[in-house]
Amino acid sequence: MPRPEKPHRVEPKLYEYELPGGWVVWAGRGDQDNDILSLKLAKPNDWWFHVRGIPGSHVILRVPQGREPDNATIKAAAAIAAFHSKKREAKQVGVSATRARFVTKPRGAKAGTVEIRKEKVLKVRPAVPE
Repeated sequence: MPRPEKPHRVEPKLYEYELPGGWVVWAGRGDQDNDILSLKLAKPNDWWFHVRGIPGSHVILRVPQGREPDNATIKAAAAIAAFHSKKREAKQVGVSATRARFVTKPRGAKAGTVEIRKEKVLKVRPAVPE
């Protein structure tokens, strides 16, 4: 009996940014990319961001073991999430932030849909690093 073919792995298309201090931020480009980024690539201690209430990229701030980002770094990552949303032109945007361990996918939900717990809301101006 022939073996079933393994499904080929699709690499996500991501935007990558570097913040001062060597922090790395990834932003998904589409729903499938957001799923892979939030549910497969993000480590439990990474920070996860998404603009509140409208479509946009899922954004991950990578947190290496033994380090903790300061408030300015967290706000800069939130600003990237605001920039990669339909509110890019707004003066201030509410962005949900939580640790990646608190991001889950509801059973049967469409790509890009997640539920989050322990959310913090940050008000930021949309921006990406120079």
